[in-house]
Amino acid sequence: MNRQKRAAAIHDLSGFGKCSLTVALPILSAAGVEVCAVPTAVLSSHTGGLSGYTYRDLTDDIPGFQAQWEQLGLEFDAIYSGFLGSYRQISLVSDWIDAFRTPRTLVLVDPAMADNGRLYPTITAEMARDMEQLCRKADLIAPNMTEAALLLNEEFYDGPYTRAYIEDLLRKLSALGPKQVVLTGVWFSPELLGAAGYDSLTRSVSYAFAPRICGCYHGTGDIFASTLLAGLMNGKKLSMAMQIAVDYTTGCIRRTREAGTDPRFGVRFEAGLLRLMRELGITEE
Repeated sequence: MNRQKRAAAIHDLSGFGKCSLTVALPILSAAGVEVCAVPTAVLSSHTGGLSGYTYRDLTDDIPGFQAQWEQLGLEFDAIYSGFLGSYRQISLVSDWIDAFRTPRTLVLVDPAMADNGRLYPTITAEMARDMEQLCRKADLIAPNMTEAALLLNEEFYDGPYTRAYIEDLLRKLSALGPKQVVLTGVWFSPELLGAAGYDSLTRSVSYAFAPRICGCYHGTGDIFASTLLAGLMNGKKLSMAMQIAVDYTTGCIRRTREAGTDPRFGVRFEAGLLRLMRELGITEE
């Protein structure tokens, strides 16, 4: 029997609104990956367009997770960080990477801190400034266009973009340290929306697009990044993993739009998991 791959997912847990751990856990599990969750915060709902949410910062609990898991001798094929609950968590996740990284570990940092030119409500300017430190330790980062501008200390502007601009951004982001970069929210024309990827080892750039569906759908960045990691952990090359992630995320948005569900509540990702498993080559043992 093949050894099951294992990932540590360091994200918040929102009780309502499909995002962060509530999408990373099922997507990666469907991809055959054992997921070990490290909650950075617990919220009654995500913060995007929803008011009255509760917020519990779990910064003080993270070192205990690390200490016990080191004692257990756990090893990880991937370390995947997303939304962080406090400024101190940047250094704690950095310590986590140092403690558990092995030559075979893929470190994916999704610098989840902003979108559409604005910081998320619980993200401070200090956190946004120093997120770069964590990205320097990653093998792969997956920022959106707003987060890319923050990491590079540049002004954000909406598209349409040019290939020269996107590819310049990719190379500058890779110069921070990660060998690979995937940039989301890329568009050259109104009809298509997707992602751009860069591999510094081969100096290759790739793109993945799908027809644009108008509207703002919360949690799709987490769905994309989780699916991207699922593809990479199942042996897909970066360009293929990107396209699978773009197609899956677009399908989730399409189902949500057709159902008329409030887009603030998250997208219907569950119905597409079986098809995703087939695209990843997951078969019953």
